[in-house]
Amino acid sequence: MPIAWLRWLVTLRRHPSAFLLIVQLAGILLYPVMEDTQAGRALFGAFGILVLSLALWVVNRSAAVNWIAWSLAVPSVLLSLSAALFDQPSLGIYAHLLESGLYFYTAGSLIAYMLQDHAVTSDELYAAGATFTLLAWAFAFAFSVCQQWYPGSFTAAVDPTSARSWMELLFLSFSLLSGVGLSDVVPILPQARALVMLEQFAGVMYIAVVVSRLIGLTILRVKPAPPRD
Repeated sequence: MPIAWLRWLVTLRRHPSAFLLIVQLAGILLYPVMEDTQAGRALFGAFGILVLSLALWVVNRSAAVNWIAWSLAVPSVLLSLSAALFDQPSLGIYAHLLESGLYFYTAGSLIAYMLQDHAVTSDELYAAGATFTLLAWAFAFAFSVCQQWYPGSFTAAVDPTSARSWMELLFLSFSLLSGVGLSDVVPILPQARALVMLEQFAGVMYIAVVVSRLIGLTILRVKPAPPRD
């Protein structure tokens, strides 16, 4: 095996959360290209499962807990592929519901991983970014299910009566989770507004509890010792 590949594998083993974050960000850039075709949407669904598999590897959970995650992952993949191959959008609703649960589960696992000790590693800092992205994706899938169960849940400045695309819902999710506002997509129905409020609460609590703790522990780690008398 070439030396470059060995170095890459060593880096990957030291910082798996960094690799997870890179894959997630790559998905954000690639998805607009795949959004307009059935095959592209099925491919992105498989890509999402890859992200979840990486996240499960990052937290290194027990076989029992991994079984819970995979019991959701396998049906979601099958439903996504069936929806694309047989042109059955109703199956996609349940695939998105399962994928939302998977992303929430994985985000919770990463949060537990970051809070399990009082030391901050480089991988935990990368995990903070990966967890943020996982939460954004989880709520975006929840928004997608909401608008399919309750048509007209969201409106926007462009084509206000049309269903919002996946990228619009993901953009809304990132805007809410980061606390910058509602963007140009607005929840209309009570069910959509309830989900939006939950994400706003999750974003505030993530910054207040997880990120602030990591920052505090990092400051304590680099703070010089007081001089002796």
